[in-house]
Amino acid sequence: DIADGEFVVLVGPSGCGKSTLLRCIAGLEDISTGELRIDGVRVNDVAPRDRDVAMVFQSYALYPHMTVRENMGFALRLKRAPDVAARVDEAARQLGLGPLLDRYPKELSGGQRQRVAMGRAIVRRPKVFLFDEPLSNLDASLRTSVRVELKRQHQALRTTTVYVTHDQTEALTLADRIVVLNQGIVQQVGTPDELYSEPRNRFVAGFIGSPAMNFLERVEPGVVIGVRPEAVIVGAGPHEAHVEVVERLGFESHVHLRLGDESLVARMEGSPPEGRVRLAFSRSYRFDRSTGERRTDAP
Repeated sequence: DIADGEFVVLVGPSGCGKSTLLRCIAGLEDISTGELRIDGVRVNDVAPRDRDVAMVFQSYALYPHMTVRENMGFALRLKRAPDVAARVDEAARQLGLGPLLDRYPKELSGGQRQRVAMGRAIVRRPKVFLFDEPLSNLDASLRTSVRVELKRQHQALRTTTVYVTHDQTEALTLADRIVVLNQGIVQQVGTPDELYSEPRNRFVAGFIGSPAMNFLERVEPGVVIGVRPEAVIVGAGPHEAHVEVVERLGFESHVHLRLGDESLVARMEGSPPEGRVRLAFSRSYRFDRSTGERRTDAP
């Protein structure tokens, strides 16, 4: 269930079923079992064009022989909408595309093309927006700026949005709720804070968060201990480790450590240590070694 106006992100590794699920919603793939309802109406057998959804693809899918204005208004012109020009101008203003309306796609940067693809969806005013990894072709700085624009647009329009990505940073920053998939199975559904702080199993714990959660295999029989990098306290504690590599990132450092025959990463501010250090864990999780499920019983 996705609530009206909600921004839901589907995440998981390649091949887990994210894009297939999105294409089922769009009507580009047949649904083998179950029902899909949009605004309470069953749409399993409804043609894609009649579902009132707008999809933004990874490849932009712009018409190269049309200007930005023509690309954005194409679907409205097909429907003979009476206010095409006004709706295109409004979407262009929202996305900062006003000066680009008479250019062709080949004259635009990757970020500009992606905003045109978004504008083409926005002008339709659909019941549902579908995004299939729309930022994966952009460089890091453009991904950040377009991600912020996506968030701003959703806050303004409050249109129900389903967004597919393999990038958990996008998921954490954009989503009202996240659906974590693995091999076609839903692993957990929750807010970004819930998935980060209360993962249901080892897969979710390892997938959400960057750097990823540390897993220690040899602390307790039958159990794998999980520790977030920021929960590794360097400088004091019962464990002794060796600093192997330090990645300096300006405001913080990622310290790669060797604890016995296991490796882990600590996230810390200030001057990173060298050589032998003492460690403590401010919080840890326990996962069943055989099932991967999180355990809450006392050790």
